Amino acid sequence: MEKTEKKIAERIAVVRTTLPVSMKQSMSILKFIRGKNIKEATKLLEEVVKMKRAVPMKGEIPHRKGMMSGRYPIKASGMFIKLLSGLAANASQKEGSENGLLSGKANGVSKSMRPGRFRHKFKRVHVELGLDKK
Repeated sequence: MEKTEKKIAERIAVVRTTLPVSMKQSMSILKFIRGKNIKEATKLLEEVVKMKRAVPMKGEIPHRKGMMSGRYPIKASGMFIKLLSGLAANASQKEGSENGLLSGKANGVSKSMRPGRFRHKFKRVHVELGLDKK
């Protein structure tokens, strides 16, 4: 039997960073914008910031208009809009065009403690956004 090889899409540009956002929000936003181009994803996230469109999420979350359950992660969406603009700049430098499909993943980071008298843990997540050729 022959092994089937997965066809890996060629990446045009990549952005990697650590964000102070919850893992659940970042995973749901990435799932929400995956497979779209940069302009579409930016437009959708701007609608989330204006609270016109909700991001679908799993768990015990109330139903929203037009979907089962969702939230409006405004702060996280603003951060992802900045990441998308950086990804567009990287793609225009490298390839000369921003045409492609978005892919991404989110990984958890170890929880760090704030030093001082009132200690608490921070939410952090590693985010990798990529732009793949169509």
